[in-house]
Amino acid sequence: MSGYTVAVVGATGAVGTKMKEMLESSTLPIKGIKFLASKRSAGKEITFKEETYIIEELTSEAFLGTDIALFSAGGSISQEFAPEAVKRGCVVIDNTSAFRMDEEVPLVVPEVNPHHLNDHKGIIANPNCSTIQMMVALEPLRQAYGLNRIIVSTYQAVSGAGVSAINELKQQATDMLAGKEEIEANILPCSGDKKHYPLAFNALPQIDVFGEDGYTQEEWKMINETKKIMSDESMSVSATCVRVPVMSGHSESIYIELEKEGVKVSDIQEILKTSHGIVLEDNPKEQLYPQPLTAVGKKEVFVGRIRRDLDVSTGFHMWVVSDNLLKGAAWNSVQIAEKLHEMNLVKVSR
Repeated sequence: MSGYTVAVVGATGAVGTKMKEMLESSTLPIKGIKFLASKRSAGKEITFKEETYIIEELTSEAFLGTDIALFSAGGSISQEFAPEAVKRGCVVIDNTSAFRMDEEVPLVVPEVNPHHLNDHKGIIANPNCSTIQMMVALEPLRQAYGLNRIIVSTYQAVSGAGVSAINELKQQATDMLAGKEEIEANILPCSGDKKHYPLAFNALPQIDVFGEDGYTQEEWKMINETKKIMSDESMSVSATCVRVPVMSGHSESIYIELEKEGVKVSDIQEILKTSHGIVLEDNPKEQLYPQPLTAVGKKEVFVGRIRRDLDVSTGFHMWVVSDNLLKGAAWNSVQIAEKLHEMNLVKVSR
């Protein structure tokens, strides 16, 4: 059988599991697959297309004979092993922040900037989950009308913080409903920061640690990644990122200012309705708008609540929702692999 040998790094994690699912239904021709994880998980069984595979320990030599590797095992793992995979002839699609702002590494959303793949030197970065869905929603409007400014507030699901954060939220909710006074919090808003707060029945305006000018690293990711993906350093972008007690599905309230005057809400709706990867759910009279619950398990980005700003003639507001583990991570990574295949940018090992 012709095709690629594909490796999934971090196969037992939340995103790694979704990568496996997306590969099972992918158009990417796969002749072989291997699942790589820590020594602790090595030896366990995993099923792919109704066949059983043994998880292998992640080592540099594990990439011999591998054509494409999808990484989602943490930034330090990517920094150590992605270059080793490339040395062994593998193209790496990395889902961590390790290489996103590296000038030598393309940062790609296939619906937005697939042409950047032509410049890859072995590693392609998958953007931040919140950045991805925003880019899919805004790029068709930028192409049609130009874009001067973006202000985004996110409502991010706990699944973006990993399986342990999901489990902690469930326990916190159980304890609160049981009337416990002491609620344990060890992970959020950021496991590496000094203080931790419960997320159950709460909202935390901090994702990742704080950086320059009072912005968190998550907010800086959205700002800097947007400019890189759109190849526009002059773009005005601001972000406020909030963790909410939703299991999966990130939501975003986005305000934009277009370059072109005279654009109507119906014009924007018509463009988004026909854009790849977008589902328009925008009928206030019928209370139709995107929701995390209905977006989970779906690959598309959902857009609704489109309305003109009351004071700025070129300003518009919208509500954007997507499954952060799929389009925000696993599906975007697999889409990149499919696009590499379409563009003939992967050399098959012999």
